[in-house]
Amino acid sequence: MTIRTIAVIAFEGISPFHLSIPCEVFGTDRSAAGVPRFDLRICAVEAGPLSTSCGFTLTVSHGLEELVGADIVIVPSWHDPYVLPPEPLLEALREAHAQGACLVGLCLGTFVLAATGILDGRSATTHWLCAHELARRYPRIRVNPDVLYVDDGDVVTSAGVAAGIDCCLHLLGKWYGADIASRVARRMVVPLHRQGGQAQYIELPLLVEGKDKRMSAVLDWAGCQLDQPLDVDTLAEQARMSRRTFTRRFRKATGTTVNDWLRHQRLALAQRLLETTDQPIDLIAARAGFGSSVSMRQQFRNILQISPSLYRREFRGQVGQ
Repeated sequence: MTIRTIAVIAFEGISPFHLSIPCEVFGTDRSAAGVPRFDLRICAVEAGPLSTSCGFTLTVSHGLEELVGADIVIVPSWHDPYVLPPEPLLEALREAHAQGACLVGLCLGTFVLAATGILDGRSATTHWLCAHELARRYPRIRVNPDVLYVDDGDVVTSAGVAAGIDCCLHLLGKWYGADIASRVARRMVVPLHRQGGQAQYIELPLLVEGKDKRMSAVLDWAGCQLDQPLDVDTLAEQARMSRRTFTRRFRKATGTTVNDWLRHQRLALAQRLLETTDQPIDLIAARAGFGSSVSMRQQFRNILQISPSLYRREFRGQVGQ
């Protein structure tokens, strides 16, 4: 079986965890379990020792010239999405891609691929906290902030941190089949496929802007009444405003509509109850104001891409902590 060459980019200020993800999936010798071996090369952007985000240094023996001839080039999470990558790195990535290499951007590594221009006209993802910035800075990229990874053929991008593991296992399965990927996943004690996407981890803010104290008080009140029927008229009456004035000020304060805000607040409450209690799903649906468990399941599927039961199972390790 042909041994694939995988080049992983290391740079000043790199996160050791992000660097370790492709090293663990592709660099550990599991040939005794029937897993193919890889020629894994860590390639430094800068010459000499590299400092990490955790305070220790790395010594890397390969430079960017090793990207030539690589089958896959992986860029771990970039240290700062607001810092442009050096041009030699961008040029090396463009050249590797032109020669047929598959480019992979893990987490904020997507920003590095975006800076090359190779993502223009393609779909991509990154950590949900920075997805808006990616879309703003590179409007030709179709940014999908809800998924764990996007496979666009010869360019693959992943969401934040642990999604890098999902992405690398996906690539392993794509190249060698689900059985091989499952063997590696079992030895890493991680699921081969996590249910749902990034949306289930996104924090839902109460307010985008907190300058409107009157509006903030109304939203605090509404947040405690989610089990009750709430609509624009109910909140406008609580605020002692006309429906038109309230709607205008609500959108200015939150950046969204009343219905969307209520839907996401109810989802957030249901998520907390699923994570921290053993209450039946029917009761949680009632407490969160969904009316029925069927309605709550539909909203979970539509927005979080996962069922309430599977969501609870995913976060079960947090109960009691």
